[in-house]
Amino acid sequence: MKRLTLALYLFCLTLLTPLLSQPLQGAWRLTYDDVQPASEREMVAIFSDDYFMFGNYYKDGRFIGAGGGSYELNGDAIQLTFDFYTDDNSIVRVPQNYSLDLSSDEFTLKGNISGTQFTQKWEQLDAEPAPLDGDWRFAARVDEDGNVGNRRTPGPRQTVKLLGGGRFQWAAFNYETKEFMGTGGGTYEAEDGTYTENIEFFSRDDSRVGASLSFQFERKGDDWYHKGKSSKGDPLHEVWTVEE
Repeated sequence: MKRLTLALYLFCLTLLTPLLSQPLQGAWRLTYDDVQPASEREMVAIFSDDYFMFGNYYKDGRFIGAGGGSYELNGDAIQLTFDFYTDDNSIVRVPQNYSLDLSSDEFTLKGNISGTQFTQKWEQLDAEPAPLDGDWRFAARVDEDGNVGNRRTPGPRQTVKLLGGGRFQWAAFNYETKEFMGTGGGTYEAEDGTYTENIEFFSRDDSRVGASLSFQFERKGDDWYHKGKSSKGDPLHEVWTVEE
């Protein structure tokens, strides 16, 4: 009987461990915000193991704001450390603490940001795991002959792309100077060597909203080779690498 009980315990622990270690992983949509009506806009957050991003935009694609950085869970609390935050860059790299009530497919976030108390409710977006899900940093460009240029060394100036839950978001920023260069995001698919982005918001140019861009992709170890054309139609061949 003891052996059966122990076996059952270990089986349950095996099932629960991924949920306990990565409970926020994936994409989430804001459903309620007591500060600004959620019905008038779309706000989606993506979480990897330890990094997050969100984009906030009107349903016609007009950009409102965005933020992203690292996070840590501690029981019913979450600490966010922003690498960029368009509404108030004074909190960049200043840890922010909030209460978190998390279930399997929704969470409630409460706290104070930039002097304003808020309560938000979020629901998880269903999507199958994909081969490119994760936290990526721009590493290098590839020339016309297929030669990889000098790899960018880690530092405060970064271009990050976060994928999960069928969603993507990229952002360019400098967390040391607190400069924000741009962001964009939407839905994506990655299958049979083809990666397709469907743009839902783009901070630099709202006219790009609604476009679909397809690229060839290949994973080589920790690198993602990404080849196609940019939103402006220019040739693009890049290497992205997973966060170290």
